Amino acid sequence: MNEVAETQKDNGSNAKIVYILYLISIVIGVTGIVGLVMAYVYKADAPDWLKTHYQWQIRTFWIGFLYAFIGAITTFILIGYLILLFTVLWFIVRCIKGLSAVEKRQPLPEPTNWLF
Repeated sequence: MNEVAETQKDNGSNAKIVYILYLISIVIGVTGIVGLVMAYVYKADAPDWLKTHYQWQIRTFWIGFLYAFIGAITTFILIGYLILLFTVLWFIVRCIKGLSAVEKRQPLPEPTNWLF
C-alpha cells in the first residue's frame, strides 16, 4: 500500500522540471548540470515508468556532452559547426519527446537509444 501511495505521489513533475532545466541550459549552461543531478537523485525512488525518463535524461546529458565536445574540437575544420548545430537540435527533440511522454504518463520505449 505504501508503494501505491508513492507511485501516485510521483506524477512526473520532477522529470518535467529536469526536461525544462535541460532546455534552459541551451542558453544558461549550468541548469543542465542541475537537471543531471536531479535525474540521478530521483531515479532510485521513481516508479518504473519514470525510471525510463531519468535514464533517458542522464543519457541525453552525457551523449550531448560527447557530441558537443566532438563538435567543439572539430570547429577548426568547420565541420564542428554542423556537429554543434546537430547537437542542439538533437537535444531539443529528445527533451520535447520526453516531455510529451511524461505528460501522457508513459514510459519511453527505448531509453538507451542514442538518437531519438
